[in-house]
Amino acid sequence: MGSSIPVFAPTDARPLPAVSARSFARGRRAAWLALAGMVFVVLLGVVAVAAPALAPYDPVRQSLRTRLAAPALTGPDGQGHLLGTDHLGRDVLSRLIYGSRVSLVVGFAAVVMGGLVGGTLGLLAGFRGGWVDNVIMTIADAQLAFPFILLAIGIIAVLGPSFPTLIVVVGLSGWVAYARVLRSQVLVLRSREFVDAIRGLGGSAGRILLRHVVPNVMSSFVVIATLELARAIVLEATLSFLGLGIQPPTPSWGGMIHEGREYLDTAWWISTTPGIILMVTSFVVSRTGDWLRDILDPTLRGE
Repeated sequence: MGSSIPVFAPTDARPLPAVSARSFARGRRAAWLALAGMVFVVLLGVVAVAAPALAPYDPVRQSLRTRLAAPALTGPDGQGHLLGTDHLGRDVLSRLIYGSRVSLVVGFAAVVMGGLVGGTLGLLAGFRGGWVDNVIMTIADAQLAFPFILLAIGIIAVLGPSFPTLIVVVGLSGWVAYARVLRSQVLVLRSREFVDAIRGLGGSAGRILLRHVVPNVMSSFVVIATLELARAIVLEATLSFLGLGIQPPTPSWGGMIHEGREYLDTAWWISTTPGIILMVTSFVVSRTGDWLRDILDPTLRGE
């Protein structure tokens, strides 16, 4: 009498979760938008570097004969001023192009400085913990509790308005964001099993931090840096508008807005044009940070 061998099918077999079409489309759109934002930043950098070749006029050359000339292809002097001239007859387009140099240099320098200081302190606070963590986070909380614009005014009033001082002030204003975010991620990572395994194999604290912790927080660092770039550009324009940043006659977007505030009724283009460029730049750069976050953070890609 033959016996049949029963075949048991697994009762808990489930199909692997598939990525939904909506999630895929959203990720693809975020990737394209992030690429477009980075292309915009690169083009702005090219304009800043090639300012002497792109600017039609000397940005500081004055001509009272053509002061407050409206945007036109041919001005009173027979030359075209596509974005008009200011109250001293200086070409607005040329000053706008040269002003991008100031915004990008201060923005990128501030991001590098804030990233180095804040990233190092955040890693140290999260990995060491104890009194080191308490001291660093207390300093960060104190800076957040104090209006930074007042602190910046005090520092610039003591040291005097200059380009290096402006970079230091704007750079130190952003280290807290790096420190707080990276600290929270390092606190989670240092309790993971792979860190305990590396410690058990005799790995040093420096090796664990540099070889295993830092690569896991780099995506967050990149996103914060992108968002901080937009904030640094706006802060530089704010300080220049208040007369505490780049000093005239050097063109800057904030300074141009300040110079044209008295002529909004008769020569709106002096302040409006740099204001629009500043708004578009800060919006695109900050949104690029959001799109990069959607791409680099796996918890935001699922449905």
